Amino acid sequence: ETDAEGSAEKLIEMSGRLCYQSWSKPNPATQKNEDYIKHILDSAHLSVIEHSGFSVAITGASRSLTHELIRHRFLSVSQLSQRFFDETGAKFTIPPLFRGDEEAEAVIARVYDVTMAAYQELMNIAKKKLEGEHDKSAKRKRAREAARCVLPNATETQLIATANHRTWREIFEKRGSSHADAEIRELAVEIFKIARDIAPSIYQDMRLISEDGKQTIEMVRQGGAV
Repeated sequence: ETDAEGSAEKLIEMSGRLCYQSWSKPNPATQKNEDYIKHILDSAHLSVIEHSGFSVAITGASRSLTHELIRHRFLSVSQLSQRFFDETGAKFTIPPLFRGDEEAEAVIARVYDVTMAAYQELMNIAKKKLEGEHDKSAKRKRAREAARCVLPNATETQLIATANHRTWREIFEKRGSSHADAEIRELAVEIFKIARDIAPSIYQDMRLISEDGKQTIEMVRQGGAV
């Protein structure tokens, strides 16, 4: 029996109590689910929060962002394939620092025009080189996989990302920091808002702070922030 409101918190408490057979809740300080999970977080017994997680769909992200995101362990990703998808006319993602800056956006626009022209030119060359290929599907893949060599980190992509709560916590702590890349920090903040709604007790030691027009994620421990 538990006062947990969400299935994730319930599963985590069950996993922890199974380890120690503490079904009778002998410790008054951890009888409530929120307090029990707080004790788990404080004692770093984080393996029990790996049993539950969630998935998010991400659009409008740059390849630069996803190169950093996929470095996290136990994160499952299904991402737009540049071998199967024709990137002609693909969008570029503007870095937060340059948004609204006419000079910077003009530079990016020039690069975009050159990149798209180069991509299309390489596609045409590839098609000529593959004229003897009778498998149309294989021909398209081979052409696109070769032509994508000129696509920059700013190329927009889409993906589905799934992780357990322990992995999401690590992502929020590292990528939600003021020291993180600006674009991935924005993503971490938005996913953190979802996580906090899904399972607030699991993220009770994390909070959003706003400073200088940007939001970051701060870890809070006993005695204050760390």
